[in-house]
Formats: sequence, C-alpha cells, structure tokens
Amino acid sequence: MTKLFISDLHLQAARPDITERFFRFLETEAAEAEALYILGDLFEAWIGDDDPDEHNREVQAALRRLTDAGVAGYFMHGNRDFLIGEAFAERTGFTLLEDPAVHDLYGTPVLLSHGDAYCTDDLEYQAFRRQSRDPAWQQQVLSMSVEQRQALAGQAREESRAAMVDKAEDIMDVNADAVAAALREAGVTTLVHGHTHRPAVHELDLDGTAATRIVLGDWYEQGTVLHWTPEGPDYRWKVL
Repeated sequence: MTKLFISDLHLQAARPDITERFFRFLETEAAEAEALYILGDLFEAWIGDDDPDEHNREVQAALRRLTDAGVAGYFMHGNRDFLIGEAFAERTGFTLLEDPAVHDLYGTPVLLSHGDAYCTDDLEYQAFRRQSRDPAWQQQVLSMSVEQRQALAGQAREESRAAMVDKAEDIMDVNADAVAAALREAGVTTLVHGHTHRPAVHELDLDGTAATRIVLGDWYEQGTVLHWTPEGPDYRWKVL
C-alpha cells in the first residue's frame, strides 16, 4: 500500500514535456497506488471550471481515468489554481480538500497544506492570498468572460514574476513560527506541503517534541513524488 504526494507541476500547453511526464506517472506509478494527493498548483493557471482550454481538459480526463481505476484522488488548491471548483471535482473524481487538512496516513495523523499560508514574512503576497481566497472576489472574477479572465491571469503571472525579482529568498520561504503554530493547532507533529519549490525534510523541535516538515518539489526540471507506506514516508524523493 502506498499513498503518493505531488505538488507544483504548473502544467500548461507551453510545456508539453511536463504534461507528458505527468501522464506517464498517472498510467504507471500512480495507477498502482492507493491514493494520490495533489497539494496545489497542478496548473500554471486556472481561470474557472468553464475554461474550454483543450490541454486542461486532457489533464482532467487523465485524472478521471485514474480514479475510475480505483485510485482515490485528493486535490488541494494552490496559489495558481484556487478557482478550481466542484465541476472539476465531478469531472476528475477527485475530492477537494480544505487547506490545511489533517489526514491519517496508515496510523500517523499528518497536516497537509499547499504551504503558501505559512509564508507570513511576505506581506504583499499574504494580502493577495486573502483576496484570492475571498468567495465574493472569486465570484466577481468568475462572472467575467473567459477572455477577460485569461488576460487577468496573464497579468497576474507577469506581476508575480516581477515581484519575485526584488524579494529576498528567505521572505518567500515559510516562517518557522507560522509552521509551529499550525502544527500546534492541528495537534500533530508532521506537516507535508509544497509551494516553495524547495524539496527537503526538516526536523523540528515543537515545544520539546520532535516534529517533521516535509517539503514537496516542483516539476519544472523533473518530477518528484513523495511515497508514504505503512512503514512511513519515503524520503528518497522518487524522480521521474
């Protein structure tokens, strides 16, 4: 038995190599798993479940084939695909997760998150995150035409790239106090998240108790997958 965790694939038609790698993963390794967890930013941009983009439709069809084969699928919103909704869930068979969420992994309760909520030192980004998660704001965006939303997504990507140039690396990483607070609130000692594109395993001291923060890698250059079996997490980072 194995549960798989991935994040930050940023799939888009302009990068067909990443999409093809993902499809091979779904047809092979993921097809043999008990469950697949996608912890955000599966897509480079998602402008709404009504988007007619053919590439994104093909990805959804591939996910549906996986769940139809009996693999449980779980999806958590990222900062690029926060507009994914119930229509996506119905088309793919994936269950949408709140961020954060605690799941039992073969007897170990684990806090799952995309991870951006813990980057609290980046005040500018946190302001955007609050806005983008607001239901009223989302409804306003979804009421726009597809063309308007495509233009808005392109503008947001350009602004994000420009903002990152002037930001210090540590500002864009998670805040240790925010991570500790999240673990305390959840009552667990293990966190799995993505977002930062800095795959690593961090051993922490949480009020005198050993804790672990596992960071998933992105798929820009290669595909990385975290395996979780009844024996625990596999830190070897399967590379596709």
